[in-house]
Amino acid sequence: MAVIEAKDVEFHYYSSRSVLKDINMEFEEGKMYAIVGPSGCGKTTLLSLLGGLDVPTGGEILCVGKNISQLGLEKHRRDNVTFIFQSYNLIDYMTAAENVTLTSKEDPFPILEKLGITKDEATRNVLKLSGGQQQRVAIARALASNASIILADEPTGNLDEETAGEITKILKESAHTYGKCVIVVTHSNELASEADQVFRLRGGILLKEELVCEC
Repeated sequence: MAVIEAKDVEFHYYSSRSVLKDINMEFEEGKMYAIVGPSGCGKTTLLSLLGGLDVPTGGEILCVGKNISQLGLEKHRRDNVTFIFQSYNLIDYMTAAENVTLTSKEDPFPILEKLGITKDEATRNVLKLSGGQQQRVAIARALASNASIILADEPTGNLDEETAGEITKILKESAHTYGKCVIVVTHSNELASEADQVFRLRGGILLKEELVCEC
């Protein structure tokens, strides 16, 4: 069974401009998915709908077979999903370590260290960290969560090539080793190429892309 599913999902703004049309997709645990497409095509909107940050104007989002609106959007966000935002969304009066403890009671330092944040950096206020370091803290916070679904909006967008590659490996490990469902919105061809399945969103329609075997 899919851990999260978009069923006949549509979304339009008050202007009636259609952003998403008849989206039908299933996402499973233990896999990493990439959603690609031109800027402004609705990728982030779809991620917001899956995460319960917004409500479709048609159709429904199901988590383990249950409509998340009926389950309760706040409960869905608290128990089922964790986010990696392009704008970080860190609590700016807290340290890096304190931000990670918002999603987990476990020691925050091992996951931060794995993402290249030293113990000294982890005890600094996040505003005293670079943009790349703040992005790593945001990723650490998401990975520390017990939620089964990770929703990531351009998680490598503010990182250098080497660090982006390391983050991609960690996201894949989260899916393949720890059984998470990882759904990534990205403009990065490198990140998308590492996904188990790529979806392309164009003109409001979401389609699976055929993966080419480089044998």
